[in-house]
This record gives sequence, C-alpha cells and structure tokens, in this order.
Amino acid sequence: MNSNPQTLEEARREIDALDEQIQALISQRARIAQAIAHIKQRMGDGGDHYRPAREAEVLRRVIARNQANGGPLTDEVIARLMREIMSACLSLESPLTVAYLGPEGTYTQAAVLKHFGDSVRARANNAIDEIFRDVESGAADYGVVPVENSIGGVVSHTLDELVHTKLRICGEVTLPVHHHLLAVGGDLAAVRKIYAHPQSFAQCRKWLDAKLPHAIRETVSSNGQAALQARQEGVGVAAIASLQAARIHGLEILASNIEDDPSNTTRFLVIGKQDPAPTGEDITSIVLSGHRNQPGSLLKLLQPLANAGLDMTRIESRPIKGSAVQDYYFFIDLAGHVSTPAVRQALDEVRATAAYFKVLGSYPRAVV
Repeated sequence: MNSNPQTLEEARREIDALDEQIQALISQRARIAQAIAHIKQRMGDGGDHYRPAREAEVLRRVIARNQANGGPLTDEVIARLMREIMSACLSLESPLTVAYLGPEGTYTQAAVLKHFGDSVRARANNAIDEIFRDVESGAADYGVVPVENSIGGVVSHTLDELVHTKLRICGEVTLPVHHHLLAVGGDLAAVRKIYAHPQSFAQCRKWLDAKLPHAIRETVSSNGQAALQARQEGVGVAAIASLQAARIHGLEILASNIEDDPSNTTRFLVIGKQDPAPTGEDITSIVLSGHRNQPGSLLKLLQPLANAGLDMTRIESRPIKGSAVQDYYFFIDLAGHVSTPAVRQALDEVRATAAYFKVLGSYPRAVV
C-alpha cells in the first residue's frame, strides 16, 4: 500500500482499502465478543458483562498508542471512536440499560453516551432519586447522576442519595459543558423569554445580561425540558441547552458557547452494583461523620489519611437531615483503590474513630 499517495485517485484507493481492513477487524472483534459471552455463560456468569476497570484500561492504552504515534486525531476523538466500537461489541454480549436524568437532550444523557457509547438503552428519569430506584430495582443496570459542577458546586440531591443507597460508585465521567441559545427560528432580537435550568442561568448570567437583558428567564427542571418548552411555544421563546437537544427538538442555534467560563465542567458518577477491580489510576469515595461535641473531630478523622500519605482530592460537607444540631456528613475522594494495603489500613483507622462511615465505591478515574 502506498503510504504517501501523490494523486487524489491514489489517496481514495488507499482509503477504500483501509476501510475494508478496518471493517473486517471490527467484525472479527464483534465475533470474539460473542464468543466471550458464550464462555461466560458456560462459567455461570449470566449477569451484565460490563467491566469498568477493563474498559478504562483499554481506553488508556488507546490514548497511549495515539500519543506515541503522534495522532493526528486528538486523544478525545480516538477514545470516542474506540468507545463506540466497545459499546457495539458489548451490546452483543449483554445489552445494558442506563438510567439518566431526562428528558432527552440533557447533559446527563450526553454523559451516558460519552461513558457507555450509543449502543446502550438510555432510560430517562424525572428526578435523581428515581435513577437510584431504577438501578436498585433492576429496571436499569447502571445510572448516571451529576455530582458537581466547576461553577455551580455540588449537586446536593446526589450526595443525599449516596448516603443511604446500597449501590456503589462504579465510575466517573467529566463533561465539558457548552451552553447554546436555541429557538424555533428568528434571531436574538426576537427572544422575549428564555427557559433553562437554574444552574445554566447562573453559568450564562454575564452573557444574558449583556445580550438579552430584557428577556424573561423561566427556570425548569432540566435543559432538556427547556428545549422542549422552546419547541412547543415557538418563535420568541428560547432555551439554553446542548447541541444534542437542538438536534432532538429541531431547534436552531441562535448563539453558541454562551457560558461565562469556557472551562465549565460537570462531573457525573456512574452508580451500579459492581465493585470495580483496581486499575492503578483509581478514586475511592467515602462518607463519614464525627462524634458530636468533640472539638477537632474532623482533624482526628482525617489524620490517618495524612499519615498514610493519601491524596485527598475532594471534600464536601452536607448537613445531616433530622439532626437537632449542626451535624454534618463529609464526602471525601481519595486517590487510590480500597483494595490496596495503604488505603485499606487508613480507612480502617478512620472507621474506628467515626460516628458514621461508609465506602461509596472504588472506581477508575475518568480517562478523558
């Protein structure tokens, strides 16, 4: 094969030949995936065949090869292509149902597709607690829930559910959030009302104040719902939502990337019933509370983590519901997997001094 085609005809012939090879290799991979499903069935493994640790390792190798070869596709693009191949092959083994915060076109749905690929059955829910119930009942294999935004802070409903659920955190997804102003038609001057989630209004406040200071701002439960409202109400009504929402509801983009901070990112958690194996690049999430009326109780709780040299990457506090005084849960993320001796020993020491302690999950760090 000519690695340096000189004419358009030569280049197209080479692409056609490569396409044939790529398709044959993908089909071969899919047949092996089917064989894996049969092997697991003979071994008595009839559950879902999604393995978070295995998939994270595959994607990290894909990115490492891409970097070694010098691209030219970006790491994010090459990982997305591989994710879709993996998703399609996994659907031949055991199709997955993943619950998310609906309706269609939300950023949570985008996080589902980024993490699991397009071959999963995405199941929309109206509230975060319904996502947890779906996974607990078996109506969905996994759920994806927002947990924090780089501008808006933590999602309190998710933290509250994590305290009481028996589910585990199986993975995380980080999603750059780019807001777009969508409408049935017209232009900016015609917009008299805007629908959006409250956080989206906060994240686009400066742009809206400058461009549409007189437009009425109506809050809704999600940006997917905002897009639906804009579609139903017609000209003069706009929504702040994603490009996917624009495609789903047939809306025009009046303005792109209207967020005030271009680094705006939302972190999502994948919840399920698995305990992923260690990958070497993992996070362990815990929730705990100290004993009441003990000065320095939080310091005592965290001291074993410091003594073990563990990197604490996040800490958030939430009031304990029903508490007569100001008692708090502390949500902590650590670098490392709970199965490693250093992490396990440190958490055993924390557990011994805490009034309440729970490991929420050990899971692979987001790849891209």
